[in-house]
Amino acid sequence: MKTRSAAACCDPASLHRVSPLRWPIAVATALCCLSPVHADADDGISTDRPDFVESSQVVGKGRFQVEWGLARERSDDASGARRRIDSTPTLLRLGVSDTLELRIETDGYLRSRSKDAGPSSFTRERGFADTSLGVKWHMQDDDEATGRPAIAWLLHVDVETGSAAFRGDGLRPSLRAVGEWELDDAMSVGAMGGVAVDRHPDSGRFAAGILAVTVGRSWTDRFRTFVELAGRQLASSRHGGSVVSFDAGTAYLLSPSVQVDAVVSRGITHTSPDWEFGAGLSIKF
Repeated sequence: MKTRSAAACCDPASLHRVSPLRWPIAVATALCCLSPVHADADDGISTDRPDFVESSQVVGKGRFQVEWGLARERSDDASGARRRIDSTPTLLRLGVSDTLELRIETDGYLRSRSKDAGPSSFTRERGFADTSLGVKWHMQDDDEATGRPAIAWLLHVDVETGSAAFRGDGLRPSLRAVGEWELDDAMSVGAMGGVAVDRHPDSGRFAAGILAVTVGRSWTDRFRTFVELAGRQLASSRHGGSVVSFDAGTAYLLSPSVQVDAVVSRGITHTSPDWEFGAGLSIKF
């Protein structure tokens, strides 16, 4: 789930005392000073990371938000084949109204290393991922008294802008719907379903399902955790198979407009990456 409230900016001196990661927190604290000081508690950051289920919230009219991360994907085959992919996932969000935002998303710079079974050497590829252009529409707010969820729709189109080694084939649209329920002051549930059109190099164009559920808990005004079952691609084996993972992660607010996060994912189908690790920084301007 995504952060929906925020606390006042924390004292940099106290951060220095409690955190062994002094320089990253110092950088994030300095960045928080660049973000708008007029944001109130109801206008705090709400991110679409680190979980797979998107937030139903938009950034707000005239607001701009950057969500950036580092990720590593790891797979090891019983035959001895190995694959590692490092990426820099980035999401840019611009609010054009109180219910609509424009989005640019990419996995950024990629570095892939793979080794087939046997004595063959590693194959290395470097370059940039494709870009996804999209919009998010916040259709309705939630109502805890009646159990009505907050709902949003997301329409994206992946464009083949990446390097040759990582480029997809043609325009690949996707449509997703998100629902979020606030169970009480601490617990929340989110669900996302949708469909994406892609192209497999052997079987051609196909439609794949998207389905994920996440459960989040806010332990304090700043700190939250989540667990999630994410069906990132639900497709037949001839179209690459289903990519499903179990995810767990955490997010911490350094200020009402700055968040750091971490996530780990374990693939639970044979076509999913074995493990994925990530950490990120999000800033709202």
